[in-house]
This record gives sequence, structure tokens and C-alpha cells, in this order.
Amino acid sequence: MKSRIVVTGTDTGIGKTVFSAGLAGFLGARYWKPVQAGIEEETDAQLVARLGGLPADRIVPERYRLRTPASPHQSAARDGVRIDPAALDVPDTDRPLVIEGAGGLMVPLDGSTLYIDVFARWQLPVVLCARTALGTINHSLLSVEALRKRGIDMLGIAFIGDSNPESERAICEIGQVRRLGRLPRLAPLAADTLQAAFKASFRREDFNP
Repeated sequence: MKSRIVVTGTDTGIGKTVFSAGLAGFLGARYWKPVQAGIEEETDAQLVARLGGLPADRIVPERYRLRTPASPHQSAARDGVRIDPAALDVPDTDRPLVIEGAGGLMVPLDGSTLYIDVFARWQLPVVLCARTALGTINHSLLSVEALRKRGIDMLGIAFIGDSNPESERAICEIGQVRRLGRLPRLAPLAADTLQAAFKASFRREDFNP
């Protein structure tokens, strides 16, 4: 079975989907977003296909597609849908698989199940994406603690944004977690610039479970 990696974040809107696109392209992987909340504009899977250069057969269909861009449990309620966390089984693939969660670790899927509960059931290695801006130390260390409390293995932290060596060092030293690299903000953001940034900032061997 090929390697399967979960990409999660310390918060929403930090660039986790862009990172997932770059990682899927970098590893020659397939991509899966189990729950997509918000389908009126470009979905995360469509963004990953475009920025990662992934053909349609490397995008695994979402288990749930919800209309409202909100927390999955809220979006499902508005759509009259019940998310069954037990139905979120990781697909087997003939390539590595990048799995992207929604928002941060504690995002609810229903009234009692958080995304981190599903990650704990899967027992797959996690890449934690963290912004480099103010507040990242607190959010990152809380996320590391939550993952460790549930026995979830971390491949390391991937930072996203402008260089902030002091914050990055503090997180990795205090949290005793590996720094995988930093993805800078890209302008323009396109498939070629994203892949070039990944090749410059990350090593493939660091993503081997």
C-alpha cells in the first residue's frame, strides 16, 4: 500500500489547500478531501487539480459535498444532510495519497465528532500546516499537544508565509517537532511557481511515513 498523509492546519485560511496541491504534485500523489463545504465557487479539489497539475484521475471524489461554506456540521445541517464520520474510510490507491481536512483539528463533523477524532481512528501520519504570522506559536503548540494526546504521529510542521525564524524555532523546540520547511507566499500563484517553491523548500524523504 502506498503512503497516505493527512494535511491539517492550526486554523482555517492559512494556505493548507495550496500546500496540499504542492505536496500532491511534489509526491506524484492522489488527493482526497473527505468533506467539501462550499461548492458554488472553486472547490478545494478543483484548486488542487489546477495548482498541483493533477489530472482528473488523481482526484478522489469527496464523500460529502455540501453547499454552504461553513464548518462541516453547520453546512450539513443547512443542507439537511447527516455526516456519518464512520463512513469516512480512507480509500486504497495505487499512488501516495494526500488527505486534506477542513480548517483546524477541532472542526466538528457532527454534534459529537471532531476531525481530530477521525484522524485518531485512521492512525495516519499528519503534516501540520502553520502560518508564520502573529499568534502562530500558541495555535501551533496547542495543535501539537492535541495530536500527541490522541497518539497521532506527526511527520512535522510545514510553515506557510513570510520568514519568521524566531517563531518557527520556538515552535519546533518547545513542541519537539520537526520543521519540514516553509512555503512562502507566491506571486503569481500558479502550478509552475508552486512546484518550484516546493522543490526549493522541502525534501521528498521527509514525507516518508
